[in-house]
Amino acid sequence: MTQALSVRVTATEGPYRPVPVEIRPGTTRIDVAMAYAKAGDCIIDLGLFDPRATAFPSPAGFRGWSGGARDAFFIATDDATPGYVPGPIPAGTWTILLGLYRVPPGGAEVALTIRLDDMPRPDWSPEPAAEAHHRTPGWYRGDLHCHTHHSDARGGPELLHEAARRAGLRFLAVTDHNTTTQRRYFSPRSTPDLVFVRGEEITTADGHANVFGAEDWIDFRMTAPADSHRLAEAVRRAGGILSINHDKPPIPWRHELPALDCMEVWQSHWFAGNWISLAHYDERLRQGRRISLIGGSDWHQPAILAPPGPLGPGRPATALWLPELSERAVLKALRAGRGYVTEGPDGPHLSVTSGGVPMGSTRLGGTVWTVEAEVRGAAGDRLVWVDAGGIVAEQEIPAEGWIGRLTLPSPDRFLRAEIVAAASRPRLEAEFLRALAGRSLPAGVTRQEIAAQPLRRALSNPIYVG
Repeated sequence: MTQALSVRVTATEGPYRPVPVEIRPGTTRIDVAMAYAKAGDCIIDLGLFDPRATAFPSPAGFRGWSGGARDAFFIATDDATPGYVPGPIPAGTWTILLGLYRVPPGGAEVALTIRLDDMPRPDWSPEPAAEAHHRTPGWYRGDLHCHTHHSDARGGPELLHEAARRAGLRFLAVTDHNTTTQRRYFSPRSTPDLVFVRGEEITTADGHANVFGAEDWIDFRMTAPADSHRLAEAVRRAGGILSINHDKPPIPWRHELPALDCMEVWQSHWFAGNWISLAHYDERLRQGRRISLIGGSDWHQPAILAPPGPLGPGRPATALWLPELSERAVLKALRAGRGYVTEGPDGPHLSVTSGGVPMGSTRLGGTVWTVEAEVRGAAGDRLVWVDAGGIVAEQEIPAEGWIGRLTLPSPDRFLRAEIVAAASRPRLEAEFLRALAGRSLPAGVTRQEIAAQPLRRALSNPIYVG
């Protein structure tokens, strides 16, 4: 059975257009194809919900999302297009969801073709999830933001898995856009050498956010500024962690700011405009918020394994101190801010304490603080100390392995540290420009901005003033 629908969308309606479709009993496969006059000012996203779906935030009914990456998909009882959920196909009213990412002023015609099949098929069942542990305490590095062909990357999960292994990462959050179907591959494949963290990137035209550690899919269909608070509540009910992503051009966070656990302050190479995200982070700390600082590559796995370089998985890496390597330990350390962000899997180490108080914690009392930074791999660069008022001290890093100590008046609200490139800057800047291979600079950054901006190599989480 084949149905053909024509839907006219306009530039003045909301971000989503639901299109109801009746699915008859006995259906074992649904194929959907979309056609429209795609252009720079006309981009329509595509997804599917079954009859269990309710208004935002729905706890159930999600069957897939491909955004603008695909114009066709299928789901069946035994299989589905990447980004879509296989399984039972109940009869009733389903919803094809059109995401109106860009619609020209005159509107657009969208043609939908739906084909239903009732050929007998087996039922799909997932592989059991693996609970991997590496029971040695210490510092571990991972990537908290990357994508496969389950959303808008070309490479499949197997390629990303191998790329992460080659990069030397120890944990990886795979955060495909608005879907969790990549877990069909990753959840059973955690090992003590590489632990996978459940992830999903909530993607809207007004900002992106990562969800870590939630078992179920989290609804992304925010349509009002205050919906971000309902999103945060849904994440907490699911036992997850919420983190704003890349709060800078071209996709800054424009929703209301909800209660957050983390903020992705560093995305891709530092020169991709991350000083803007860092300024937003410091402003939120000045407002009294306590948000863990994290980083992620936003790596979109290509169809082949890329050679190593300053752009790739684990660049930057988030480093966490863990009592053991496991998903549970990673999530707990993220909430607590027990870590730092560094330029890559082999980037500098930066651990900060004050009076035995670690990063992410609160130090009570004291008009004078003695602080200590353990630094490795940054000889000739600068260690910069920052509180709510700005830079409070700078030190030259004299050796590859060095412990810097400093006594200073009690900081204003918080204290964090940065490693800023000095001796290493010419090499790192040349590597970055060479890796672009003639492509334009990312995030609208100019050569003048690169020349004027400090090149951060590592950022610590803050210690808060009690």
